[in-house]
Amino acid sequence: MSRFSSALQLTDLDDFITPSQECIKPVKIETTKSKTGAKITIQDDGSYVQESSSGIQKLEKVEITLADCLACSGCITSAEGVLISQQSQEELLRVMNANNLAKLNNQRDEIKFVVFTVSQQPILSLARKYNLNAEDTFEHIAGYFKKLGADMVVDTKIADDLALIESRNEFVERYNTNRKTLPMLASSCPGWVCYAEKTHGNFILPYISTTRSPQQIMGMLIKKYLAQKTGTASDRIYHVTVMPCYDKKLEASREDFFSEVENSRDVDCVITSIEIEQMLDSLGLQTLQLVEKAPIDWPWPTGRPSTFVWGHETSGSGGYSEHIFKYAARKLFNIHLDAVQFKPLRNNDMREAVLEHNGEVLLRFAVANGFRNIQNMVQKLKRGKSTYDYVEIMACPSGCLNGGAQIRPEEGKNARELTAELEFMYRSLPQSNPENESVENLYTTFFDNDGDLNKRKTLLHTSYHQIEKINTALNIKW
Repeated sequence: MSRFSSALQLTDLDDFITPSQECIKPVKIETTKSKTGAKITIQDDGSYVQESSSGIQKLEKVEITLADCLACSGCITSAEGVLISQQSQEELLRVMNANNLAKLNNQRDEIKFVVFTVSQQPILSLARKYNLNAEDTFEHIAGYFKKLGADMVVDTKIADDLALIESRNEFVERYNTNRKTLPMLASSCPGWVCYAEKTHGNFILPYISTTRSPQQIMGMLIKKYLAQKTGTASDRIYHVTVMPCYDKKLEASREDFFSEVENSRDVDCVITSIEIEQMLDSLGLQTLQLVEKAPIDWPWPTGRPSTFVWGHETSGSGGYSEHIFKYAARKLFNIHLDAVQFKPLRNNDMREAVLEHNGEVLLRFAVANGFRNIQNMVQKLKRGKSTYDYVEIMACPSGCLNGGAQIRPEEGKNARELTAELEFMYRSLPQSNPENESVENLYTTFFDNDGDLNKRKTLLHTSYHQIEKINTALNIKW
C-alpha cells in the first residue's frame, strides 16, 4: 500500500477541496437521535442515508460557500478576505449605479471611466449556456455591460499574446544562463501560485515564471497605456475583468498589483462566468439573445482584428506549454515544429512532450492540471527527480475551461462532458499568432520607447513571496 506525505494526509488534498482539518467553519448537521445507534449508508447517487430505529433520514451535505472561505483564516488571510469582498456582483452593480448617477448629475469629479475585459473561457461558457457562437456571445455580453454603463469592452488577446512572448523569452534566458531554475513553472494560475506561496514557499518560488498573467498584463495596459492614451488618471479608471475562476479575485487583490503613487489597482473588480449568469437571471433574462449587441472596442495602436475571440494553441488555458515548446525548439536547436504531441501519463491531466534528436532528449515539457498532479510534480522536484524543463500548471482539472466559476452543467450532464464540449469549441476558434502588428507596435511605442531598459520587466513581470501559515489548534501536526 502506497503512503502519502503527512501534508497530504493532513489537508485531504484533492482536485476539489473539501472541508478538512484546516477548515474552521462550525458545521451543525440536524439528525434524529436514536437510543440504539444508527447506520449510515451511501446511496447510488452519492447521497448519505442514516438508518436507525427512528426511521430512515437522508443526511444533508456540508456546504462551504465562497463567503465562508473569505471569513476563514485557514486558507486565506483576513486582509485578503476584505479585498476580495470588494469584488462581487453586488459591489460591481453598486459602483455602476453610482457612476451612472454621477453622469446624470454631471458630477465630473465623481465620474469614472469604466472598462470591462472579457477572457475567452467565460465567453465559451456563456455561449454553451445560451446556444450561441462565441463571437455573437461576446457582442451580446458587450451590449449588456454597456447597458450597465461601461465605456469600453475589450478582449484579452493582446495580453495573452504578450504573456506568451514574455514567457518564452524568459524560458530561453533561463535555459541559456541559469538551468538551476528549471523546470520553469507557469505562473498564470493564481490558485497554483497561492498554493505555492503558502505551502512550499521559498523552495518552489524561484522555479515559477515571473511573467504576469494575462489578467494582470491587461490591468497594467488599462491603467497605464490606456490612461496615458485617453488622458485619464489611473484612479479614475474602474477596470473590471470577467474570468473563469474565483482565484482571479485573489490575484487582483495582491499588493504587487497596487500602485500607492497612483492609488490604483490594476484590476478593481473580478466577476466570473457564473456571476454573469446570475446577474442575467436576476433581470429575468433567460437567454442572452434578448440583450442588444454592441461592438467590441480596440484601443491598441494598430491592427484591429475582424474577430475578437481567439484560441492559443489547444490547451484551453493559454497554450503556454505548446507555444514555448515550439519556440524553444526553433530558437535553441533550429528545429521547426508545426504541432506538439502531448502524451497522457497516469491520467489525461498529466501529459508530457519530448523533443529528441539522434537519440538525445533535448527538451521535456509537461502539462499538470489539478492538485493531485501538482502535488506529485512538486514532490518529484523536492526529491531531485524532476526531468522537465517546463511545466504548464493549472489548479483546476482540465484547466481553465473547467474553472471553478464556469457555468455548471445542466441536469443529466457531468462536468467532464461539458468540459469536452468547451474544449471542442475552443479548438474551433481562430488561432492567435503572438507575433503580430499590434504587439510589435506596443513594444516599440510603449514598452521600449523611452530608453528605460527595466520598463518591460517592471510592467510585464512580477515577484512572489513566501507566506507564513497561521497556526491554529486544528492544523498542528501532533
